[in-house]
Amino acid sequence: MPKRPTIAFVDRPSPNFNERQGHQIQFLVLHYTAMETAEAAIQRLCDPASQVSAHYVVDVDGTVFRLVNEDKRAWHAGISYWDTHTNLNSTSVGIEIANNGIDPYPEAQMAAVIDLSREIVNRYGIRAFYVVGHSDIAPDRKQDPGHLFNWERLAGRSLGVWPVPTMADYQKAASWGDLQVIQGLNKLGYRSNITLPTVVTAFQRHYQPEAVGVGGSPGIADTVTKARLICLLRRKAIGDGVRAANEKRKQNETKNKTKSKTKSKTKSKTRSKNRTQSKDKTRSKN
Repeated sequence: MPKRPTIAFVDRPSPNFNERQGHQIQFLVLHYTAMETAEAAIQRLCDPASQVSAHYVVDVDGTVFRLVNEDKRAWHAGISYWDTHTNLNSTSVGIEIANNGIDPYPEAQMAAVIDLSREIVNRYGIRAFYVVGHSDIAPDRKQDPGHLFNWERLAGRSLGVWPVPTMADYQKAASWGDLQVIQGLNKLGYRSNITLPTVVTAFQRHYQPEAVGVGGSPGIADTVTKARLICLLRRKAIGDGVRAANEKRKQNETKNKTKSKTKSKTKSKTRSKNRTQSKDKTRSKN
């Protein structure tokens, strides 16, 4: 059973949630509120008419507000997709970060987001590649938490991943065209039926923010974009392989335990039968 939260937070209950219907938490989704204050965002997220909510809101001073308990399904992701998974509201915890989409994220706020995210990731064993932004899971609709959010810093705390391409990655990138890029983005987790510039921009917001900032060229997959994508795919393949091997090992252990229990029961029944037969023979002699 997951551990209960230990971070101090202020309860501001929202009525906007429903049951997870047995779905397990696999994702952490980060958002920005796109509003001027945390209070304005909380009021909207707690308004029944809005039909939106999140599990947490983190204010600029680092105060954490809890709106929905983690065992409930908050309404923050909307129509969403990541790595073959859809309907991420059912399988995610959502954090709204008070930010208007223009200003940098203050230090106190980033520290609080990291602490809260670490607890959530550890509590549910969320995979590094499943710590995502709203713009990752809905790139044709959303931009948050935006290119100003420090994803690299989170990855440095083992919350998500950050690409550091090798020379081999750059060499491979030189031969990649648009087809390889869109296929690679889909393998990483992005939905496939989106225009290339849209999904490339979403990737850059997360993994190449300088391409989206002032003077950048968002939506154009340059050599750096391709090399970082190749790096991430290589690391994801390694992680997926390790995960598959661990799952297979667990399945084999379960099978072996089942076989051992079956053999034990069979031996027990045989001993019992032999004892009964021996007693019958003794009675017959008497």
